Amino acid sequence: MIYVRRDPALIPERVLRVAERAQAQLEALPVDQRAEFIEKKKRIWRAFARYLAKMSYGKCWYSESDCVQSFMDVDHYRPKKQAKRTDTESDDGYPWLAFSWDNFRLSAQRSNQINTEGDAEESGGKGAWFPLMQGGKRATWDNRCLDDERPVLLDPTRLADVRLIAVTASGKMGATKFCLGEYERTRVSSTVKLLGLDLPGLVSARQRAMRLVQDLVEQIEKALIAADSDVEASAFVANYMPIEGQLNLLQRLTEPSQPYAAAARAQLRFLGYADLCTPIEQIGAAA
Repeated sequence: MIYVRRDPALIPERVLRVAERAQAQLEALPVDQRAEFIEKKKRIWRAFARYLAKMSYGKCWYSESDCVQSFMDVDHYRPKKQAKRTDTESDDGYPWLAFSWDNFRLSAQRSNQINTEGDAEESGGKGAWFPLMQGGKRATWDNRCLDDERPVLLDPTRLADVRLIAVTASGKMGATKFCLGEYERTRVSSTVKLLGLDLPGLVSARQRAMRLVQDLVEQIEKALIAADSDVEASAFVANYMPIEGQLNLLQRLTEPSQPYAAAARAQLRFLGYADLCTPIEQIGAAA
């Protein structure tokens, strides 16, 4: 999962106005007509996809995949029609957020749509899932107390949420040291499962990014060791084995425009080169 700084300046005024008109119409409808109206207007949120993509350099906000050979979905973070809370409980979700771009997240289809990886028994993909932690309220059409909810699913637009999850040494996603006990670790593990963040293809892609970082670091360290042997060797290395190119490439691999930059940053931290990482606070819309 990557932090995405939303930027309304990237969205044309006409696209925002169309969504606002649809919202006004929805507010005036009786409850039994809302779901049908939302379904007929799906083109409205789909029109936001290209502008959401600009905010993340075309990458899925959940998986960080660029998915160049598949379409990206505009996911409703809070489901617009049905919200599945548990295996046996669901409700009508958050229809008043159907046209709210604040509720949109750019998502690879394998994170957004229910799917099964190969012969795996458990499915991945968010679908209509939106469980809530105990102790909070549930917002409804008549009581839109979103700030009082305690979502299980981590939100890529909240820096505090993104700080809870990171790539581990194995290439899988896991909780960071900033998680406060079982409550936040549960949020991380549930998010990984619901969004399919540890599907084999994703893990392999992260591992490739991490191997590239390791190869570059090994080249740098060989040059540093050689340069430290004596003065003559130091001059030779400086002239014929410069490390500037490798250092620049390592930094580029951690920039927000790069696929799986989170994996590259994680590997640099594991190898003791954290100072080459782009800080997470600088990662976001055109950062």
